[in-house]
Amino acid sequence: MKLYEFKETLLGNEPPQNVSVYLQALWFDAKKDWDKAHEIIQDIPDENASWIHAYLHRKEGDVFNSEYWYNRAAKKRPNIPLDKEWEDIAEALLQD
Repeated sequence: MKLYEFKETLLGNEPPQNVSVYLQALWFDAKKDWDKAHEIIQDIPDENASWIHAYLHRKEGDVFNSEYWYNRAAKKRPNIPLDKEWEDIAEALLQD
């Protein structure tokens, strides 16, 4: 799936069935359901989940907590708009 195809699924009411839990979390975030996105991702102990977790806390405005999760993801907090980071994460996960 390409990024533009993933973004088109946002017109629907449910995330696509064939995407990873990571992309499901990003899908819910894009649908303005931060809580559901966080619920999905918060207990997954890998770098991809930590990256999304960091992004979600950055979006929330909790810089301290986001720094912790960026460190767990082995990433630096980016100095880019949130929508660009969302696309960067989605693009990376779609390539996996």
